[in-house]
Amino acid sequence: MTDHPFAEYRLSQPWHPNTFTWRPGMRMAGVDEVGRGPLVGAVVTAAVILDPDNPIEGLADSKKLSQRRRERLAEQIRAHALDWALGRAEPREIDELNIQQAALLAMERAVRALSVPADAVLADGHRAPDLDGPVETVIKGDARVPAISAASILAKVARDEEMLVLHQRWPQYGFDRHKGYPTRDHRDALMRHGALDDHRRSFAPVAAVISGE
Repeated sequence: MTDHPFAEYRLSQPWHPNTFTWRPGMRMAGVDEVGRGPLVGAVVTAAVILDPDNPIEGLADSKKLSQRRRERLAEQIRAHALDWALGRAEPREIDELNIQQAALLAMERAVRALSVPADAVLADGHRAPDLDGPVETVIKGDARVPAISAASILAKVARDEEMLVLHQRWPQYGFDRHKGYPTRDHRDALMRHGALDDHRRSFAPVAAVISGE
């Protein structure tokens, strides 16, 4: 085992894979999801294979970045990564499968949408998507592994854009502010205006409104 695996990616903390053997030059796809907690919309994922010859400075957990910084980094990722792709699971799939399984499905879709084959996949969190090749989970990977950070940024920017589109259709819900998360404003809007087709009916605040409780 090397002392510095993934040296091309400049990990912020030491970490070693357990399910495969690292070798220099491997194409590593980072994958992450955004949108577990919201009451509305899809869970969105991204998969990114970074290019070691075109480093992108400032990659970090998307939640720690300002909106402007995320958008600028997303442009750089789309321009300079070896490959990237988005995946998603719709509200009906979330209701049918549960949010955990829907997020894994969306991760799988993002990785399978890559046009450049990945030698291995690094997935943020505790659970790995169902893929043919080696997959390694990385706890807090969006803050530790640049490829996962890049994926978190693309997924966050894409989902936020979807919320702005939804806001244009239904401005009374305030999706431009809370991005679908269960804030007091969102819950109040649900009580006043009811649930949309885009709302996740299996989530308690939405289910309560639909049942009239």
